Amino acid sequence: MDKRVVSLFSGAGGLDKGFEQAGFDIIWANEYDSSIWETFEYNFPNTYLDKRSIRNVPSVDIPECIGIIGGPPCQSWSEAGALRGIEDERGQLFYEFIRILRDKKPLFFLAENVEGMLARRHSEALANIKKLFRESGYNLSFRLLNANNYNVPQDRKRVIFVGYRYDLNMIFEFPDIQEYKPVLKDAIWDLKNSAIPAKEKNYTNGNLCKVPNHEYMIGGFSTIFMSRNRVRAWDEPSFTIQAGGRHAPIHPQAPKMTFIEQNKREFVKGQEYLYRRLSLRECARIQTFPDDFIFKYSSVADGYKMVGNAVPVNMAYALASKIMQDLMKVFPNLEIEEKFPMNF
Repeated sequence: MDKRVVSLFSGAGGLDKGFEQAGFDIIWANEYDSSIWETFEYNFPNTYLDKRSIRNVPSVDIPECIGIIGGPPCQSWSEAGALRGIEDERGQLFYEFIRILRDKKPLFFLAENVEGMLARRHSEALANIKKLFRESGYNLSFRLLNANNYNVPQDRKRVIFVGYRYDLNMIFEFPDIQEYKPVLKDAIWDLKNSAIPAKEKNYTNGNLCKVPNHEYMIGGFSTIFMSRNRVRAWDEPSFTIQAGGRHAPIHPQAPKMTFIEQNKREFVKGQEYLYRRLSLRECARIQTFPDDFIFKYSSVADGYKMVGNAVPVNMAYALASKIMQDLMKVFPNLEIEEKFPMNF
């Protein structure tokens, strides 16, 4: 059964882990950020990791596969960033994804990006990306999803592109929203008393963490951070887990922050000691990484970046499972080369 998938812009591998859990084989991955390599290789020992910039990877170097997945870097589209979109060289990495897709012609692809790419200023670029996907030979499905609808205990909106090759005569239908929406208590209740602060200058405690990666960033909170309530209660989903540790949500043991005036809040007086950032492991749980997925880093900032940039594993699994079900209807044994030659 051929279930080989190639992963681009892999990061720590949240998307990869979800596809792996759904039965796909991640045979080859590409990630240029050296701070991520040790984590990826530790957690995906059977996947070849290419460490070049994707711009320097000829398509011929990438193995044949039935699917290509990935999340081209999103900072340039992000509402928290410069919003430069396709004008930014990072935004243009979408075209590298399309280049490889056109050259390899797998049965399907899945690409993920931030909600910010739906901003009006990006409408022309987004329309062009959709057009290029279709011109590459794929029936395109496109939707903004909230991960909380797919067994992820956080509000996290992401744009998902899924394409099936035209000759499959299929269109991807997004999986149904799950009835139960998980909350913080479901994910991190059992971890509430065992987190430890990072070392001075936010270096890791390493093996001193009784639960791997269960340490939290120390240091003050910016005025931007203090401009909004950053506390969600145990019976609510988390705020979006971001890539920056300084902006990690506050642990739900703390009461919600006191409103002072517009764009200014304070910690409840007398209870300031309760306000700590979610630990890296708590963020990983909220991103639905299994506990045996270990993040490797010296600075906890690198750990938060890896966790926050990842696709939540459970959302990836929901999408991957639907793709697997669809392909199995056409190819019960997935003997693709024999039954469905690539004919364009």
